[in-house]
Amino acid sequence: MPDPLVVKICGIKTPALLDAAIDAGADIVGFMHFERSPRHVGLETLQELISKARGRVETCVVLVNPDNSTVMEVAALSPDWIQLHGPETPHRVEAIRDEAGIAILKALSIGTAEDVARVADFVEAADRILLDAKPPKGADRPGGLGVSFDWGLLKALDPSVPFMLSGGLTPATVGEAIRAVRPMGVDVSSGVETAPGVKDAALIRAFIDSARAAHP
Repeated sequence: MPDPLVVKICGIKTPALLDAAIDAGADIVGFMHFERSPRHVGLETLQELISKARGRVETCVVLVNPDNSTVMEVAALSPDWIQLHGPETPHRVEAIRDEAGIAILKALSIGTAEDVARVADFVEAADRILLDAKPPKGADRPGGLGVSFDWGLLKALDPSVPFMLSGGLTPATVGEAIRAVRPMGVDVSSGVETAPGVKDAALIRAFIDSARAAHP
């Protein structure tokens, strides 16, 4: 039996959409703590959402190149995961994991063969790897930009490295992505929105249903 597919719905901002994601069968819900993102939630809301989710679904807080005080503020809320979505080095990823005492999901932007080769540097430093599309030149933030990358680049990836796939996935494309790439999990944010930062419960359910249907 293959392992079950992990489905992460990222950028949740309200209790109602948290409930919708859980009811639809999400395995992990993600919250953005990064002020330049339209999905940003402050510490107070973060605490409320993590508390509401506890025991029902795994939680993940997304940080971008955080300083130590931000790491510790978030660690104090006891999410299951901290996702690092910036230019953190393997050494910095390990340091944050040691400091926070929380599992680390490291997002890596893929646009070239060199980017794929760099994945190996993070395998020991992080608890799980998330491969996302490289943001377009001039973008002011990573991730949640609705673009995918050339999945063919992943043919060069060591097949023993499990990873989650992100970047431009939607209810219409996630099935094809799973069949083509065979990730251990998928992650979506903008692909289940009607406007930047505005999630839609029906799209969340459609995404999860499509992903489950495609997994062997």
